Amino acid sequence: MKVMIKLGRGKKAGKNVTIGEMPARKVGDLGLSIGENANLRSGTVIYLGSKIGSHLTTGHNVVIREENQIGDHFSIWANSVIDYGCRIGNGVKVHCNCYVAQYTVLEDGVFMAPGTIISNDMYPGSPDAMEHLEGPTIKKGAQIGCNVTILPGVVIGEHSLIGAGSVVTKDIPPYSVAYGNPARPVMKVTDLVDKKRKSRPYKFLLDKKS
Repeated sequence: MKVMIKLGRGKKAGKNVTIGEMPARKVGDLGLSIGENANLRSGTVIYLGSKIGSHLTTGHNVVIREENQIGDHFSIWANSVIDYGCRIGNGVKVHCNCYVAQYTVLEDGVFMAPGTIISNDMYPGSPDAMEHLEGPTIKKGAQIGCNVTILPGVVIGEHSLIGAGSVVTKDIPPYSVAYGNPARPVMKVTDLVDKKRKSRPYKFLLDKKS
């Protein structure tokens, strides 16, 4: 089988970087493309069968599996994994020690803080569990706090803020501040006040909507 790897100009790669790992699964298209100005730190492994935009930046020991569609300016910190079949937009940031499960959608500008775990298995242990995998969708500009767990199939609305340690079991409306186990919306991000600076950190979202 012919395999094509296309790398853009300006690539930087540290020691023990693997570009073009062969998937164990059967994949229809094993072509791999990575846009210009990628910066791949040591221990990074990128599988065949994905399309990745420009200015990819990886931390140490990052894994990006096959059949992923990833936009420009994707940053992923150390020891994080993007499993197969995900769709990731532009300007997305995934911090350290995160796991992004198969078939997850991360829209433009999403941020995931350290320790975020995404699940996709609707019926764990079922003989046909693989047929029911459903990753969550995290909409544009949503911000996910440290050590958050996100369950299969949920939708986190655009520009929402999920508090640290939360377990997201149901859909979260856009522009919500939500936290807890299970996570519940408690207010709008545009109503948050920084008491020290006497300002509203997310006032810019109101300006965008007007």
